[in-house]
Amino acid sequence: MNIWHIAVKEVRSHLRDRRTFLFMLALPIVLMLILGSALSNAFESRATIGDLRLLVKSEWSNPQLSAAWNGFAEAIGKEGVKIGKAEAGADGREEVRSGRYTAYAEVGDAGIRFYGSSKHAIESGIVQGMLTAFADRYSLAAAAFGIDPASAQAIVRSAGQGGDFVKETALNPGKQPGSIDYYAIAMTTMIALYSVMSASSLFRSERTRNTAIRLMAAPVRKGDIFIGKIVGCTFINLLCVVAVVLFSKFAFGADWGDHYGPVFLVLLTEVVLAVSLGLGVSFLVKGDGAGAIMTIFTQIASFIGGAYFPIGDTEGFMTVLTQLSPLRWANTALTQIIYNDNLAAVWPAVLLNIGVAAVFLTVAVISIRKREAF
Repeated sequence: MNIWHIAVKEVRSHLRDRRTFLFMLALPIVLMLILGSALSNAFESRATIGDLRLLVKSEWSNPQLSAAWNGFAEAIGKEGVKIGKAEAGADGREEVRSGRYTAYAEVGDAGIRFYGSSKHAIESGIVQGMLTAFADRYSLAAAAFGIDPASAQAIVRSAGQGGDFVKETALNPGKQPGSIDYYAIAMTTMIALYSVMSASSLFRSERTRNTAIRLMAAPVRKGDIFIGKIVGCTFINLLCVVAVVLFSKFAFGADWGDHYGPVFLVLLTEVVLAVSLGLGVSFLVKGDGAGAIMTIFTQIASFIGGAYFPIGDTEGFMTVLTQLSPLRWANTALTQIIYNDNLAAVWPAVLLNIGVAAVFLTVAVISIRKREAF
């Protein structure tokens, strides 16, 4: 019962500090809105493809090549590639340079000479890939003629018609985070980590207000006080995290997936980690140094953990550095849960959070036992 009363008292104390409470709510929401709006283009994966216009100059004496090319031209024409025939004396490269055609190709017995456009790099690359596939298929057919003509004829026909030799399947096609979705996750995990600030002053505030002696003189066990304060601090910080999640979902339309249980489990254990970390450091560092250390730590952890901008694939030292941030493993787990339906991703993050929390709670318990007062 004492634990319950102390926890409620701690919650009320935090609610009375309206400036800090509003800061915990306003900071992630404002950053979510600013960064999500300013960097929306960085998360847009769609590219607009213009017209595919190919100018061709053909010179060959091989009827098999002619038949294969005609079939290939018909096939890519159905896919939206407009093929034009170069007139005698026309400069195909100038046609591409002027922008009238996407690419120019000279097709002959010796192979294909291709000229792409730097103005339309994407479209030119698509056409080049098609021509490369045709050339590779025809080269295979030419080699097969000397061994098995019947098989070579089948290859020539497939060069014109195309073949479904590669089957592509997308997992959750089109489901990926936008800018608001990304920063909803990043800001939520960041504000969960900010719990270290309030936790670092849990007992330090009692010492600065000279109420630690009164606490020790009260007929309440040290353990009850310790647990009650941790429960109260964890609850009020988790309440802020839940408020940010709900606001981002209903006000900004952020996607939090369908697995809310695993999502909140990761966030809860991150809050527990942050509270334990702030508490442990407050007992290890005397005076106001704990607050300064926690401020520096949260900023560095947020920066390398991807709170302000996405962290892509890293190598060497940067990989080790980013993995030290609790935000990194929390963001990774939440992304896997929400966008890949990978519920197994919850356990590495939860176990890391609980493991680190256990270490710092042990430090705090040992420190309390050595002291006569908090």
